[in-house]
Amino acid sequence: MPKMKTHSGAKKRFRLTGTGKVKRRRAARAHYNEWKSSTLTRRLKGEVVVSDHDVKKIKKLLAK
Repeated sequence: MPKMKTHSGAKKRFRLTGTGKVKRRRAARAHYNEWKSSTLTRRLKGEVVVSDHDVKKIKKLLAK
């Protein structure tokens, strides 16, 4: 029986913590940051835990 492959797009966007939670980057930080306020870019910094409703789908994409 073949193994299930990891979804390439999902592995670039999500990470699992040691306790099994899924972390993601916040949106709107990739480009056009020059005209965004410093307050906004600071608020979007760092990673956050994914919503409980989406965890099951993301873990399936990550083959976990």
